Amino acid sequence: MTGPQTEAASHRKGLLITAIGGLMLTIDIPLIRLSQSDAWSVLAMRGGLTFLAAIVAWSVLRVFFNKRAPLIPGKAGLLVVALYGVAGITFMLAVFNTTTANLVFILAFNPMFSALLAWLLVGEKPKPQTFAAMAVMVFGVLLIVSDGMKAGNLVGDAFALASSFILAGAITVSRKARTDLGFAPLFAAIVPAMIGLTVVGGPTGVVLGEPVWLVINGLIVTPIAFWCLATGPKYISGPEVAMFYLLETILAPIWIWIIFLEAPTGIGLIGGAIIITALVAHSLWQLSSHRRAVRTLAPRHPV
Repeated sequence: MTGPQTEAASHRKGLLITAIGGLMLTIDIPLIRLSQSDAWSVLAMRGGLTFLAAIVAWSVLRVFFNKRAPLIPGKAGLLVVALYGVAGITFMLAVFNTTTANLVFILAFNPMFSALLAWLLVGEKPKPQTFAAMAVMVFGVLLIVSDGMKAGNLVGDAFALASSFILAGAITVSRKARTDLGFAPLFAAIVPAMIGLTVVGGPTGVVLGEPVWLVINGLIVTPIAFWCLATGPKYISGPEVAMFYLLETILAPIWIWIIFLEAPTGIGLIGGAIIITALVAHSLWQLSSHRRAVRTLAPRHPV
């Protein structure tokens, strides 16, 4: 197989892996809602199972494939685990205190928070197009939050915004560290699990309505989703990976609508449409810029 053919095959592989991760992530919130359990019990169960899955996967890689992936590499690893752990708590509290549509629309602001933090902490100044997208998305978030105030969802919207910002912080620290932090999001699940157990008073205090949905989520869906989304960048560009994260923003409210008949409000839908439009336009611009840069750097035949 020639060079270009190998590269094309690798690109297709990356698209497939990342698409699987993005699609798996879209059923995370529906499975949490189907469990019919309180937030702290879900934190304890889902977090514990995700941590267990991470330990098993890490052990299998180490024993059978001789891959020495670090557990928590240094101070940066500890910080990333702490950030993902706190984000897991704020995310779960948002799930139980606002609508799914509001949550995923606000979480879509994560790339813009990441761009700002990368500018402040790493020195990567955003392009003017990124600032323009940020301004449009801020307007969309303000619409959603104002609607949430009227509907009594302000606390949940605030948790969603906090989760988006904290996740952006974890991504920025990972980029700055430039080390292998692939297992950090999965091992970080132990943080919300321990806090959830503490709040409910230990394992005997965990009350679950339909635990089978959390078992499926914690052992299968969440680990596979995050592994795929973390593996995708090995084969495809960052902008392409970002496009697959949008699947949750678009599909999760649809699954909730179908299963629970929870339709987004008119204002919330408008705000979400503004955010998605701005984010898709910005991602397509990033992808186009990346491809132009690749063509510019590609070797050319002498003329």
